[in-house]
Amino acid sequence: MRIAAFRKAHFNAAHRLHNPKWSDEKNKEVFGLCNNPNYHGHNYELEVKVVGEVDPETGYLIDLKILKDVIKEQIENRFDHKNLNLDTEEFKNLNPTAEHICFVIWQILTKHLDDRYDITVRLYETPRNFVEYPA
Repeated sequence: MRIAAFRKAHFNAAHRLHNPKWSDEKNKEVFGLCNNPNYHGHNYELEVKVVGEVDPETGYLIDLKILKDVIKEQIENRFDHKNLNLDTEEFKNLNPTAEHICFVIWQILTKHLDDRYDITVRLYETPRNFVEYPA
């Protein structure tokens, strides 16, 4: 039996959208207020979807405590209350757009969860703006 299990999480982080190859004018034109040199922040909401076969012995797809712990240790502890541009290795040279943040989270989680699972990450930057990987 294939089924999906979900876990929600939350973290707060600051960032600045900026392409160092562009002029200040072009960055302001493309990224607008998100290019503020003093950064800005979001209350990110994260949904992780795990899909796979139920283990006939446990009745679990995945132990949700394990999923909770992986998300806490690998995502929340890494990104919560951080300036993504300055405080994280993942975004030192990668523009921390919602798309990139979502993909990076997916990459981290797939390294820490069994490869028998199909993992989807949905990241809400605001209640009305969100991204999902894979699409």
